[in-house]
Amino acid sequence: MNLFRKCTMDLYAPAPADSLQATLGQRHIRRFEPGHAEIEYECGLHMCHSGGVAQGGFVAGWIDAAMAHAVMATCEPGMVPMSLELKISYFAPTNPGLVVAEAWIESGGGRTWFVEGRLRNSAGKVLAKASSTVRLLPAQKVADTMTG
Repeated sequence: MNLFRKCTMDLYAPAPADSLQATLGQRHIRRFEPGHAEIEYECGLHMCHSGGVAQGGFVAGWIDAAMAHAVMATCEPGMVPMSLELKISYFAPTNPGLVVAEAWIESGGGRTWFVEGRLRNSAGKVLAKASSTVRLLPAQKVADTMTG
């Protein structure tokens, strides 16, 4: 088993309390295979504004994370997906409870990928859709740009 596949097995483990996944309310990765990903999130009241509606940044973050996972399951070891652009359309309010972000690769290859995704509630209603252009960068190059 290559290092990338070994590392991705940890994606199915519970997220540490201080992680981005926990902040986003990630509960479970349902699907992680080349070109496709599906992740369950728990939308909590602390993520909502007036009337119990999830803040749009969480909705975008859930779909964006699923799109990144769809690419990560496809790409070479040691590559990091970076969003070049993200377009999201909101169709209905997202309320507290279980939501599922699903994503798939539409086209691309090499270092540039075109990815789409959607967010559904527990009844399967589509709440939002998104598309993104993703650029793959070597993990070391990303690490070299980090400060601190």
